[in-house]
Amino acid sequence: MFKPSWLTRFALVKAKGFWKRTSHNADQVTMSDLAAARHRAKDLQSILADVIFKADYRLARPQYDNEVFYKPPDADWSWRPELWSGQLRQKGLVGVGSSSKLGNEVSLFHDCEANEMTLRQIRNYREKDLAPFGMQLEVYEFSGSFLSVALDFPPKAIAGLNSRHIVHMETVIECEKPLEIFGRLNIRHGPNVEQIVRALPTDGKSQIIEFDLGYVNLIEKRVEHIWLDLIFEEPSMNDVILRDVTFHRRPRAEF
Repeated sequence: MFKPSWLTRFALVKAKGFWKRTSHNADQVTMSDLAAARHRAKDLQSILADVIFKADYRLARPQYDNEVFYKPPDADWSWRPELWSGQLRQKGLVGVGSSSKLGNEVSLFHDCEANEMTLRQIRNYREKDLAPFGMQLEVYEFSGSFLSVALDFPPKAIAGLNSRHIVHMETVIECEKPLEIFGRLNIRHGPNVEQIVRALPTDGKSQIIEFDLGYVNLIEKRVEHIWLDLIFEEPSMNDVILRDVTFHRRPRAEF
């Protein structure tokens, strides 16, 4: 476990004093000095935000280990997206326009002129919830033809990916009233995008959905981007909560 030495602690105190003085004198220094200070502060902000996110990820967990979710012994990659893993700096969006992002991995798309919807991160408090956070989508009047939430996969999901893999998605989805939701896995390789669509259960129970890459024409060496679209059919006047979303990948059994 990292524990700063007395010399590091001394340097941190001095650094804190430096930034306090910089903030206090910001309206008195030259523009070039102010720009340089801002550049250094932005570099630190990115690093500190990452430390805070990872700390919140661990400190905000339920009483049991948040890392525990279903992964078979032969899984070679697994992932719980950041929205379900740790507290985001921006907790929610109101009057959400198309292409709006919540965190680094989740984006909402729609073609409705009236942005009468909210997208937010919520805290899971139930004992049975494995994820510390969930995603809530509230939709009021909706006159558009489509509404989807896109989830960008990390680069590690691409490493070693091939047509022998099966991608498993485990979800816990609750809806205020019956609603059809589809999961569409998209894999871009070169100019082409392969897609696999599966219906998602919305009964509030943990369910596993499989995307078998053996059914698509995949150019393995050219895979550059993977994302999942959550597609909501006729979502007007509904409240949808995704308590948890996890993924893992394993090779198909060969006989």
